[in-house]
Amino acid sequence: MNEKILVTYASRNGSTRGVAEAIGKTLKESGAVVDVLPMQEVENLEPYRAVVAGSAIQAQQWLPEAMHFVQTHRAELSRKPFAAFLVCMTLAMKKGDYRDGVSAWLSPVRALVRPVSEGLFAGVLDTCKISSFGDRMKFRISVRMGIWSEGDHRDWNAVRTWAENLRPLLLS
Repeated sequence: MNEKILVTYASRNGSTRGVAEAIGKTLKESGAVVDVLPMQEVENLEPYRAVVAGSAIQAQQWLPEAMHFVQTHRAELSRKPFAAFLVCMTLAMKKGDYRDGVSAWLSPVRALVRPVSEGLFAGVLDTCKISSFGDRMKFRISVRMGIWSEGDHRDWNAVRTWAENLRPLLLS
């Protein structure tokens, strides 16, 4: 059987792409054969033994194209080891423990395909890259209020550790 792993992602400003690339690199370093591709470029899952799919979060949801990917490939994903991850700024909030609430945002994915593992990662906040004027203003006000801080909040050690623990789950 083919031992190739697909790491696929949906990203708005590149933060989730960076996490997907780090997951792919870690899996490759452990000896796996890996393709890292945006979801829009994935047409066929047949060449893959396992799939890792991730999305940026907007309005407490995976991006529409990410949900479309899972819905479109649901049957095939159900027959393969499948892991899911999300990238969101809520995990970078200075106050409170939001991990449990963020985990619930994967419920629509879980309802379609049960992941063997789930990764939850903070992202990057660069208000200049937020396309919606209203959203940009909301984030800037939140930064001034101390809710968030601008910058890269991705925990690369957490991403690598999660990816290292994935390999046996995906290729067993």
